[in-house]
Amino acid sequence: MSQEFYKQIFDKQQNLEYVPSNKEITRWALRVIHLLYPEQTAKMFATVDELKAEFVLLEAELYSLMEATKACAECDNKKRAADFFEQLPQLYQVLNTDIQAIFNGDPAARSEFEVIRTYPGFFAISLYRLAHRLYVSDVPLIPRILTEYGHSKTGIDIHPAAVIGEYFYIDHGTGIVIGESCNIGSHVKLYQGVTLGALSVDKSMAFTKRHPTVEDNVVIYSGATILGGETVIGSNSIIGGNVWLTKSLPANSRVYHTPNIRILKKLSRRIFGEKK
Repeated sequence: MSQEFYKQIFDKQQNLEYVPSNKEITRWALRVIHLLYPEQTAKMFATVDELKAEFVLLEAELYSLMEATKACAECDNKKRAADFFEQLPQLYQVLNTDIQAIFNGDPAARSEFEVIRTYPGFFAISLYRLAHRLYVSDVPLIPRILTEYGHSKTGIDIHPAAVIGEYFYIDHGTGIVIGESCNIGSHVKLYQGVTLGALSVDKSMAFTKRHPTVEDNVVIYSGATILGGETVIGSNSIIGGNVWLTKSLPANSRVYHTPNIRILKKLSRRIFGEKK
């Protein structure tokens, strides 16, 4: 390789916009989640004061992470960290509604403990809700790192800017995409492979609403694709599997995809290279 190439990479490193490592940031978030949900960890506290001290420590760590993030240099990071933890009880209550939605909606769920400990949907939602709380406080970069960590672990891609109501239920989850400007109401249920995306990915649309609105009590089955910032799915609607939508629907709609399927009663052995 040429000396020019080495210098190009070296110069890039010198001008890098520093952010703490993804591992540091996600470790902080997981410790917050583990405090809220000890079902996910073996760590226990002997007294309430010990537990309180851990929350205080995590607030200080969040402040340090933001202080170390170059994009946060001009921010009031101490206030932002304090505000995040001040609002943590409210975030906890919303997460509890998500647990209830998953437990009540899935016949396979045997207990809320099982949902908290094993369900990828709840894991992705937990990271999203933490990230969203930081996002609305104008914390840069860290929210996206958290939701992309959840994406890497579960296959569920939720942009931290998306607005999602209470009692959110993700069933199975793999392949779900929820775009930046999505607005999702309460008691919404999504199955695997659902895309709530944009009709266009032109960069000029960066600050416009590109992703759909889903109102309360909507169920969207696996493989459905709903696109566009002007697309609104009315409350109490059901969207069947593999449906493709780019237009709004009124409340109480039922939309299903009708496939053209042929069932062959008997396959010739020749198909499998066998002789009769």
